[in-house]
Amino acid sequence: MWKRVETTPKGGRPREVPLSDHALAALREHPHRGPYVFSTLDGERRDRHGCTRALYTIAERAGQAVPFRWHVLRHTFASHLVMRGVPLKAVQELLGHATMDMTLSYARLAPDVPPDAVKLLDGPAQHGRNIKPSS
Repeated sequence: MWKRVETTPKGGRPREVPLSDHALAALREHPHRGPYVFSTLDGERRDRHGCTRALYTIAERAGQAVPFRWHVLRHTFASHLVMRGVPLKAVQELLGHATMDMTLSYARLAPDVPPDAVKLLDGPAQHGRNIKPSS
């Protein structure tokens, strides 16, 4: 939704947003009508101000500081993924960034790689398929 027009994202292509089990459960419990999460009592979509009021109400009930903007949620999502070690390429795809440059701003949040991380190459592979050498 942008300027009262329901359309595709800035990149011009629709995308799916995968959700965690916790987020899906919260959405299932949320009392909304119709296809919109923040809807009016008759199931119509709320305008921007109505959605923002709903967001503030939810944040206050959760004990979070308000006001903040919707876009902060997007940054928070990306930041938490990076801090949990999700590869930047995966974060790029989830956010729908056309280039890695946009996503790289989150790289500073990535956990430090221990100096002895390369020693992991000394042991057997933990993931992926095992390829047997040809004889």
